[in-house]
Amino acid sequence: MEGEKRPAPYEGLFADGHLVLWTLCSVLLPVFITFWCSLQRSRRQLHRRDIFRKSKHGWRDTDLFSHPTYCCVCAQHILQGAFCDCCGLRVDEGCLKKADKRFHCKEIMLKNDSKALDAMHHHWIRGNVPLCSYCVVCKQQCGSQPKLCDYRCIWCQKTVHDECMKNSLKNEQCDFGEFKNLIIPPSYLTSINQMRKDKKTDYAVLASKLGKQWTPLIILANSRSGTNMGEGLLGEFRILLNPVQVFDVTKTPPVKALQLCTLLPYYSARVLVCGGDGTVGWVLDAVDEMKIKGQEKYIPQVAVLPLGTGNDLSNTLGWGTGYAGEIPVAQVLRNVMEADGVKLDRWKVQVTNKGYYNLRKLKEFTMNNYFSVGPDALMALNFHAHREKAPSLFSSRILNKAVYLFYGTKDCLVQECKDLNKKVELELDGERVELPNLEGIIVLNIGYWGGGCRLWEGMGDETYPLARHDDGLLEVVGVYGSFHCAQIQVKLANPFRIGQAHTVRLILKCSMMPMQVDGEPWAQGPCTVTITHKTHALMLYFSGEQTDDDISSTSDPEDTKETEALYSASDFQHRRAPRSFEQMKLLRRCTRTETNPGKQQDCVLPEPVCVLLRRVCVHLRPHSLGSAPAKALPTAMNGSGVLTPK
Repeated sequence: MEGEKRPAPYEGLFADGHLVLWTLCSVLLPVFITFWCSLQRSRRQLHRRDIFRKSKHGWRDTDLFSHPTYCCVCAQHILQGAFCDCCGLRVDEGCLKKADKRFHCKEIMLKNDSKALDAMHHHWIRGNVPLCSYCVVCKQQCGSQPKLCDYRCIWCQKTVHDECMKNSLKNEQCDFGEFKNLIIPPSYLTSINQMRKDKKTDYAVLASKLGKQWTPLIILANSRSGTNMGEGLLGEFRILLNPVQVFDVTKTPPVKALQLCTLLPYYSARVLVCGGDGTVGWVLDAVDEMKIKGQEKYIPQVAVLPLGTGNDLSNTLGWGTGYAGEIPVAQVLRNVMEADGVKLDRWKVQVTNKGYYNLRKLKEFTMNNYFSVGPDALMALNFHAHREKAPSLFSSRILNKAVYLFYGTKDCLVQECKDLNKKVELELDGERVELPNLEGIIVLNIGYWGGGCRLWEGMGDETYPLARHDDGLLEVVGVYGSFHCAQIQVKLANPFRIGQAHTVRLILKCSMMPMQVDGEPWAQGPCTVTITHKTHALMLYFSGEQTDDDISSTSDPEDTKETEALYSASDFQHRRAPRSFEQMKLLRRCTRTETNPGKQQDCVLPEPVCVLLRRVCVHLRPHSLGSAPAKALPTAMNGSGVLTPK
């Protein structure tokens, strides 16, 4: 109708503009807030990094503390902030500068050169004491109140209540607590520095003041091994020891880190390697370089904390199949103090490619665990190739083993390594060996293979003596395929035992075959592989770690006492290095069989060998058992250590 009022065109446009404006605000405002927050966060991170770089503390930031924590400056409860992985100080982000000025971190060296070795006092820090810690004065639990309370010494780890803290405790000399035999005191390094200025090298005089039991420990951890636990372990070791003793091998190579041994008395240093078998081999190569430099007197004994996937070497030495934090770091240090010294054979693997005589290329490796050609090397090669492409996806030990299982199942169907006996020739100590229809050959130096399987001893009625890692002999076995390897690992089958030898020579005549040395795989063309003995490494064996494949259980106190008595008496009389613990178990079994005829079924060796061992034990001549030649094997083997068909 003509009387109706029509809306102006600009009113509709104005309403649409409001809608567009509110839409833009609803979209851009969260973006702006997110951008502003990220900008402020980056500024705070730069500020923290600047403080961390200038500070004497080993600060590390965290988004969430694992247990109730209070700031050591403002005493307020905090959920996130920073902590020092050397002294254990915990502060809020806003209190970092105040904490730097107020609190001192662990001193690697004393400032006053005139201080004596026994003049170091406690270094107390208030609050955040460990759970289940007890006061050294009243013997009651510390840290039970929900506030910043009680004190802890960052060297000896002793704790004391606020009300029990007296002037006498503040001025009391620190004895470095339970791990005083593993800690390098700051005053010792100060004295060493002064002696080097005076051009003196008689460090034994300083060590005598620390006691005969002083065996300083050096930690070499790989922060990238296994489940990436190395970074956290570095901080825990720095809290319990002197930070100068703890190294990350990804930042400080073992060759440089082991030079700390040259500042210690002869034959006193010990090294704990936190990583996989590859990290252990890296450290042992650095030890060999010390021998080349003429530093034999400073060579340390090596223990292992397994962080890798297979960890067969650590399992052989009694340190277990893998560490996942199930025991505290303090218990790991106790195990190192209780460990015994043993020797480990190291072998030289030379790979000579076929070709013109003057153009042959020589590859050389050092073997600690095993060498193999065939299906297990193929699985390792496929795993290694995919891990190089995406290393972040292989940070779980369980996932790594699942990937190995996948490639093993694939090889069962494809059989890429079949007819190996037609492609290779095998020689043991210069004698050629006729091979059956195999897919793989494994040359063993240690008892365990494939993540915890005792390959040489086998199972069932076929009993073979334990494979030793210090007898200068290699055990050579064959497998029929990936499925056969899986059967061996679940104890449903035995490998084909080829024999033992001091030197192994393998000739690959044609085609490409996968090979590996200690888990480092590669594809190899026609070549000649020669394995010879290289040297010995000084290792630490922990007899407290037992596995399902051990010959006897330690639950019988009588057995344990007999083994320890036999071990100590014979080795002490002849001034020789301790033998492997497996050898002493076998010796104990054979000697008890003679004194107790009712336990004849306990003996696992042939009767002639048992008689020999009984005579050895009666006359206390352990040197008669020092080398285990091929003659000690069952009668199915000839004098050269090669199996002959029955």
